[in-house]
Amino acid sequence: MSIRAVIFDLGGVIVRTEYQAPRQHLAEEFGMDYEDIDKLVFGGGPNGSSARATIGAITEAEHWQNVMKVLKLPASEAPRVAKEFFAGDVIDRNLLDFLRSLRPKYKTGLISNAWSGLREFIVRERFDDAFDHMTISAEVGTGKPEAKIYQFALEQLQVKAKEAVFVDDVLENIEACEKLGMKGIQFKNPESTIKQLKALL
Repeated sequence: MSIRAVIFDLGGVIVRTEYQAPRQHLAEEFGMDYEDIDKLVFGGGPNGSSARATIGAITEAEHWQNVMKVLKLPASEAPRVAKEFFAGDVIDRNLLDFLRSLRPKYKTGLISNAWSGLREFIVRERFDDAFDHMTISAEVGTGKPEAKIYQFALEQLQVKAKEAVFVDDVLENIEACEKLGMKGIQFKNPESTIKQLKALL
């Protein structure tokens, strides 16, 4: 059966941390290593705050408040810390243009493990038009590698698992989608990903 839908992950694929310096500066400000601040924001963090935000159990703002408590900073500092934490992230506009170029022949989608503010960020940065449907973990209450999130995305795009290909940088997420019958491509860099997609399509 031929491919009818191309689905991408966001973090580590479309949006990548290309410059480590801002996050490094932030870590140094609090006497931490880069890995420590990364773990605080994305890892288990205070009471698994990031994980709870990822499935929508708390809002993104509440998660940042928890981070502020660990850093012993007033809540008002959250926007500054968040801005600096993500300052080295770059949106791959070329990859988005490639996704747009696939339509209307193919349906395009997003499956992202992300907090409640992601949709607003995508709209603000004006690339929501690259996707026919966006499946965001905080909005649907489940995240990768759980089967439910892939099934939800397939339903929204109205395609069968074997008619879809999914691109993600995390091997575990690729293995999970393949168990459902989807094709998976592990993202290493934009060039090889586009080459592999073109070969599949």
